[in-house]
Amino acid sequence: MAHIDAGKTTTTERILYYTKRIYKIGEVNDGAATMDWMEQEQERGITITSAATTCPWKIGERDYTLNIIDTPGHVDFTVEVERSLRVLDGAVLVLCGVAGVQPQTETVWRQARRYQVPTIAFVNKMDRLGADFDKAAKSIEDRLGAVPISVQIPLGAEDQFEGMVDLVEWCAYHYGNDKTGETFETVQLSGELAENAKERRAKMLERLSLYDDVLLEKLLDESEPTPEEIKAAIRKATLTNEIVPVFCGSAFKNKGVQPLLDGVVHYLPSPVDLPPVKGVHPHTKKTVERKPTTDEPLCALVFKVATDPFAGQLSFIRVYSGDIESGKAGYNPRKGKMERIGQIVRMHANKREDLTVLEAGDIGALVGANLITGDTLCAKGQPLVLETTQFPEPVMDLALEPRTKADQDKLQQALNRLGQEDPSFRNHVDGETGQMLIAGMGELHLEVIVDRLQREFQVVCKAGKPRVAYRETITQQASKAGKFDRTLEGKPQFAQCRISVEPIETGKGIVFENTVSSLPKEYAAAVEQSIKHALSSGVLAGYPVLGVKARLEMAEYQDEMASETAFGIAAISAVRNGMNAARPTLLEPSMKVEVVLPPEFLGDVIGDLNGRRGRVRSMEARSGTQVVTADAPLAEMFGYATGLRSMTQGRASYTMHFSSYTPVKQRTERSVQESEPVAAEA
Repeated sequence: MAHIDAGKTTTTERILYYTKRIYKIGEVNDGAATMDWMEQEQERGITITSAATTCPWKIGERDYTLNIIDTPGHVDFTVEVERSLRVLDGAVLVLCGVAGVQPQTETVWRQARRYQVPTIAFVNKMDRLGADFDKAAKSIEDRLGAVPISVQIPLGAEDQFEGMVDLVEWCAYHYGNDKTGETFETVQLSGELAENAKERRAKMLERLSLYDDVLLEKLLDESEPTPEEIKAAIRKATLTNEIVPVFCGSAFKNKGVQPLLDGVVHYLPSPVDLPPVKGVHPHTKKTVERKPTTDEPLCALVFKVATDPFAGQLSFIRVYSGDIESGKAGYNPRKGKMERIGQIVRMHANKREDLTVLEAGDIGALVGANLITGDTLCAKGQPLVLETTQFPEPVMDLALEPRTKADQDKLQQALNRLGQEDPSFRNHVDGETGQMLIAGMGELHLEVIVDRLQREFQVVCKAGKPRVAYRETITQQASKAGKFDRTLEGKPQFAQCRISVEPIETGKGIVFENTVSSLPKEYAAAVEQSIKHALSSGVLAGYPVLGVKARLEMAEYQDEMASETAFGIAAISAVRNGMNAARPTLLEPSMKVEVVLPPEFLGDVIGDLNGRRGRVRSMEARSGTQVVTADAPLAEMFGYATGLRSMTQGRASYTMHFSSYTPVKQRTERSVQESEPVAAEA
């Protein structure tokens, strides 16, 4: 995981080469990297979708198996990082040796902390002009609030970078004439190099002793700890997320990847090192635990769904306990029924390798299973539901207009397939204009979706200009009633209910609470479903509603006249009446923007950000440049790249990612309510 262009895919390509999974190194810039298999990835030179593989590694006489997921660095595809971290046991944080921690590094770090994923860091690109290992490692502490422990230091830097010193094993790795980096020389330390390394090793041990009593006693006794004792201390503190061991190298120049692989084995957890996975019993709602062994009942999570042009749907799955075998079945609590397991495969990027079974700790894919992201598979007699991943709301949308009737017929099916694959992508038909709107995390995200529609599904559309994906919420509590009293198909139907709405955190979406315990379950379910359907389109401008708790306070009916339809329509009336009375307001996506620029352009850039309704949060000097961090509405940031280039003579760069939804000003709200999406030629 990393910021875009830090070198994740290049590092993964070298890992595959050194573990003999591939026999020729492909470069990202040539569109030949194994894990960047999509046409869109190869053309743009970036990772768009997470790709999984499995490879072997050997240390001494012991064999290990590594499950690897290469994730995107671009902010538009951060959902891929989220769901990958949900199922991985450890992570490698790749940093650019010049830039250190960057904005998207902070984002993926927060995601890793959310799931408490132990992490080691790899300071990459040590061969580049301006590379500074110590500064990059320090940025982990300064910007991420973590404790970096340098277990290596570089031998040289920039064009003189030739290897690294291993402070744990007390040796140096020299990469010589072998351009593939497959062979390197391990040498003992001596002379000036040993003196410098001795000082750095002492600092490493001193810092590490804060987390390990055995090491502390050794230092107090002035005795030398063995490499095995140091490794044990590092591993222990890494598994508890107290430290981040830091390695260095240059993946592009084929230096430092094999020691990094050793570090993965030494310091990151295997499945058996982790505590039991916790879930909830679907009926009793009590917490249930499963230990990571094959002796336990089956427990597995579907973390991703993809479409293969030949195999159909692939459901990527992580097995936490027990095993899942081809030809047998697993219980799906969401459906309340058994799912037959057909073909099981292990993925190598977009290639499939047949398996008969997946065991605890394995990651693989089920072919053809009718599953969705977040599904749990378990033993029927001992069911549990694992916590699903929370995905962000889209911040941008655009209108699609199919060119032909044939395209129109295929469009909805294609969009549904893409929506199954990507939980951060949404689509709906605008109630007023009848246009199809697609929504995603940014311009690149939507651009890729439109491109995939044409290439993979042969659906050609006109695409409108990207627009801000506004949301609606309320600012106060209100309680209103709704009634349905009509005759349908010759049968009188009646239902009446009162629903209160109140504002909550926007990140919580829509929350439903039923306080009428006497209401039959099927009617309560109809009320909940209808409320959520009604709130998919707000009362101000038809945008989806966020941050509202709807509470069913009263329900009246007569047995012979009640129905799910009657309660559903009454609930829609009540909740919309309540929304109108609760002072609804529009929300707009606010973005965190970081601009890196020469100091002489600082005034112009800040003035421009202020003119875009931005709020400058901080300014700091960094390596001869100024770094400005600000919050700004997404609506004001369209075309910012062109404006920034013009202001700074092309010498500045910026990154931007979603921060939160914030209320819009009244003037902006009026203009949004009056606007309509218009399709234009793509």
